[in-house]
Amino acid sequence: MKTLEDWLAHAERLHPKNIELGLDRVRAVAQRLGLAFDCPVITVAGTNGKGSTCAMLESILSHAGYRTAVFTSPHLVRFEERLRLLGEAVDAGVLAPFFEQVEQGRGEVALTYFEFTTLAILLCIAASKPDVAILEVGLGGRLDAVNIVDADCAVITSIDLDHMEFLGNDREAIGFEKAGVMRAGRPAIVSDPVPPQSVVDHAEAIGADLWRVGRDFNVMGDQQQWGWSGRGRRYSGLAYPALRGANQLVNAAGVLAALESLRQRLPITAQAVRNGLAMVELPGRFQIVPGEPALVLDVAHNPHAVAALAENLDAMGFYPTTHAVFGVMADKDLAPMFARIGPMIDRWYFTDLPTARAAKADDLIVRWQAQNKRRDVSASVHGAPMEALQAAIDRADPADRIVVFGSFFTVGGVLEHGTPRLGARHLAPGS
Repeated sequence: MKTLEDWLAHAERLHPKNIELGLDRVRAVAQRLGLAFDCPVITVAGTNGKGSTCAMLESILSHAGYRTAVFTSPHLVRFEERLRLLGEAVDAGVLAPFFEQVEQGRGEVALTYFEFTTLAILLCIAASKPDVAILEVGLGGRLDAVNIVDADCAVITSIDLDHMEFLGNDREAIGFEKAGVMRAGRPAIVSDPVPPQSVVDHAEAIGADLWRVGRDFNVMGDQQQWGWSGRGRRYSGLAYPALRGANQLVNAAGVLAALESLRQRLPITAQAVRNGLAMVELPGRFQIVPGEPALVLDVAHNPHAVAALAENLDAMGFYPTTHAVFGVMADKDLAPMFARIGPMIDRWYFTDLPTARAAKADDLIVRWQAQNKRRDVSASVHGAPMEALQAAIDRADPADRIVVFGSFFTVGGVLEHGTPRLGARHLAPGS
């Protein structure tokens, strides 16, 4: 095995399960490999908002002059997106040798694909010697492979219902799993304005330094600007984060709390905060691509995220017709998703996705039809996201909008060859 593609194919074959939570196997291999970080580490857990939180942390710290390493998952188009060093996706050739190290270090231990790839990425981060490492937790927290690292600061974003077969059936159970990333005596930032009691209880039980909205930090603002105040520091007159959507202020507030909690080790200027928030980028998070028709890309794939997407779509103003390209994993709770966003969608384009875990487009349309009460809505099925998008483009008028949402595979499928720029049929391409 020489290339990154070879190693990824190997990692997929190693373990019979796609997901098997637990730290014993992955921790044993990490200890054999001597995995250790000599820089501050921030872990980010939660149901929604993790990627945005990581991107804002990265942007502000980069503008403050720090060398950053950021691990996020899953990726949209290429695996290398999962690790950003100094703001750029890692080169496949740089990453491949660390897969070799994991293979040699694991011995007879069968690692899942996520565990194998996570260890390789963590080794690569440690070897690159960044000033700060930002690690997004994959699933849950307590038993996720990322949690083998003792973070200097833990951030928990919004908590809602997702991955319930692994994490529990309500917010309290899921909150307990997320709270597993906290460490005794270290800051734990909870950006969810109404966190489950299980998160607060766990922080108190282990003696974590809990930061809560309304108690340890606050947000205020008007339509033009916003401000933040925390334990001994204030920022006023901030521009809203470049990432669109009402929920991004909640994420940004948690980001500033995390940076304040680490101020002794990672001092930052107010200018770095301003520039970092103003210039942050993250594809696929309520990403609006100008054109005719307008194109919206969002990896909303659970009821809470879809509710936020619906709110953001509502704030965009009037469009004669809204077309939706939608594909999602088979384990998602579809009823509340359709109920919330359904009134805004006039034409559905359900798509298959290139993974066995995905719901079939034929099943999605049946589930949608079972609860649809509108007679003025149409729906069709398609074999791939780009095929579905093309069908939407063919039917859309210039003043319409097309929303591509659901799984990372759905949004990634339309970004595979770059960001589509839509030109109305009466315009020349690129005009």
